[in-house]
Amino acid sequence: MQYKRLGQSDLEVSRLCLGTMTFGKQTSYQSASEIMQLALDNGINFFDTAEMYPAPASQETHGATEEFIGKWIQYNQNRERIILATKLTGPSPRFGYISEDLTFGRNRMISALEGSLKRLNTSYIDLYQIHWPERKTNTFGQLGFKNDPDCHWEDNIEDVVSTLNDFVKQGKIRYWGISNETPWGLMRYLHESRSIGSSPLFSIQNPYNLLNRSFEVGLSEMIIRENIGMLAYSPLAFGLLTGKYHEYLATPLSRLNLFPQMARYSSELAHTISARYIDLAEKFNLNLTSLALSFVVNQSFVSSAIAGVTDAFQLRELISSVQWTFPAEWQADIDAIHAQCPNPCP
Repeated sequence: MQYKRLGQSDLEVSRLCLGTMTFGKQTSYQSASEIMQLALDNGINFFDTAEMYPAPASQETHGATEEFIGKWIQYNQNRERIILATKLTGPSPRFGYISEDLTFGRNRMISALEGSLKRLNTSYIDLYQIHWPERKTNTFGQLGFKNDPDCHWEDNIEDVVSTLNDFVKQGKIRYWGISNETPWGLMRYLHESRSIGSSPLFSIQNPYNLLNRSFEVGLSEMIIRENIGMLAYSPLAFGLLTGKYHEYLATPLSRLNLFPQMARYSSELAHTISARYIDLAEKFNLNLTSLALSFVVNQSFVSSAIAGVTDAFQLRELISSVQWTFPAEWQADIDAIHAQCPNPCP
């Protein structure tokens, strides 16, 4: 396994990060334990989770993912071997069961962090992230910003940064980052952290894959020049970029079949463009998983690719795929497909 420093931090994270959002819904505790141990045994030292997981989120399963991880850590006494990241839930009318107040006020942030620490059976979080913005904007990779004059939001990013800095001073988190953010949001967090002399912004976690390269527009240059770590989630587009949906290997329990409401990568156009990448992978004597994952992890601005699995077999395939070197000459062929239909699945 290869490692890369996460931004300006002293964290050396594995190029493949274990995503855990299936733990507690698709994945039992026994299977999750096997997956986490296999990951650690193969050099994956970076685990990513969230307060709201598993996903799709529900009141019945809320917090189960963090609880699974915490139970496993407590049993194995291996906390110091793991770089552990979790996320603060943002405002949404769907998540009132998490908290009556999901705005980023100080009391809400303290309550959320304490809840995660308790469920994870740890005294500190290595990387604490804001899952999505409090303001209404084009989150989760959406391309266009549509202003809603009736949606009022007062800029409170200075207060958010100040609270995060207090968490660092208290030793409850080591570093902090943002997720599903835009260039404007990244700029504001950078500005405020410098203005008040706080612990700096260290990372951003956004979608990035062969079907969604919107991060390259604006954000990639910003994080390179500001030395911010990039955590790429959905590198396999919910499994579409494994080829299993094209080769009729998917089952009723495969994610896009089990949760049709998670439709970001379910369009006919997404399948059509993915098929072109399958042909390209065959040209390179690779499977699509290896092509898609190696493309992401070998981008200069990507620190780690976050990939979730539901069983140990899938993880073994990802570990094998991430080892591929991505020859520079492959980029031209990928860019040719991308130019025909840029970002079909934001």
